[in-house]
Amino acid sequence: MTFSERLHPSAGWAIAGFLLSAMTSLLLVPVNPWAGVVLALLVMIAVAIGFARASARVLVTQDTFAAGGAAIARRFIAGAEGFDAQESFRQRGQKLDVRAFLVLRPWVKTVVKVELNDPADPTPYWLVSTRHPQELAAALRA
Repeated sequence: MTFSERLHPSAGWAIAGFLLSAMTSLLLVPVNPWAGVVLALLVMIAVAIGFARASARVLVTQDTFAAGGAAIARRFIAGAEGFDAQESFRQRGQKLDVRAFLVLRPWVKTVVKVELNDPADPTPYWLVSTRHPQELAAALRA
């Protein structure tokens, strides 16, 4: 394994999610305080499960590149380029090709563009969120 990353939500997203559980409990506290506590716990558990399921894995091995639930053989990778936050914003918007395969997470600001060289695949590139764009691009080029 040459690169491995788990795209967990940032602290800000986690705090916002758990504040949601506190706000929902306020709906029931005037009616029944215990129901408010139970609802808060249920929403907190649902938020934690949702964040865990949304945390994509990015993995580069000697033979394979995997992002989210998809994987591709590295022999089909023609190049990789990491971008800073500003250019990542443009890559996700103005410069995005609708045929691209996307593994994007809103809590990760930077991306890597992985160019493909597979004549049988109509996908021109993968655009993958990562907190370490230069390291991931270097691992894919190696």
